[in-house]
Amino acid sequence: MALIAVANPKGGVGKSTLATNIAGYYASRGHSVALGDIDGQQSAGWWLSRRPQVARPIELWEASPDWLGRPPRDVRSAVLDTPAGLQGWRLKDVLRKADRIMVPLQASVFDIFATRQFLDELHELHVDNPKRIGIVGMRVDERTLAADQLREFVASLGLPVLGFLRNTQNYVHLAAHGLTLFDLSPSRVPRDLEQWQPLCKWLDHA
Repeated sequence: MALIAVANPKGGVGKSTLATNIAGYYASRGHSVALGDIDGQQSAGWWLSRRPQVARPIELWEASPDWLGRPPRDVRSAVLDTPAGLQGWRLKDVLRKADRIMVPLQASVFDIFATRQFLDELHELHVDNPKRIGIVGMRVDERTLAADQLREFVASLGLPVLGFLRNTQNYVHLAAHGLTLFDLSPSRVPRDLEQWQPLCKWLDHA
């Protein structure tokens, strides 16, 4: 079983958007999937409650910040949505159990500064295998100066930028109905699915 954790101690960077769409991707591949939510807002849990019965099934992984436990044994892939402010032993517990960590990061100097200590800690813990960590630029145009600055910053830490996801209402509208990009016909969201290709390739090797 592969466990993917989506983590960034800063709030409002798109962790739940990534976590739900990762779960949707694995489900679209025919995997049995569990989605865990230790975020106090329970965004992922709320999203699951909205998911239509006709959609590919995604199981709820009952977890909490104080007791992560293990995902259900009968699943092939598990995704964990983590809260803002995750630190200390709780952070180390997540990092120890996760096979891969995806970090959403917005391409602004303020977000980069706020996340620097967290990324330094990630790199220190996984310096022997930095491929376990993947950075995703959120709500950003990859052709902009901001995207270049994000690439330079992350490269200085020895961590890979997997790709960039644009600022689009597609994610908002789909989340409101418990759906993901991968629940739609590819012809409806071709640009967004194209941006997900390098992320999916990375997830396939988890």
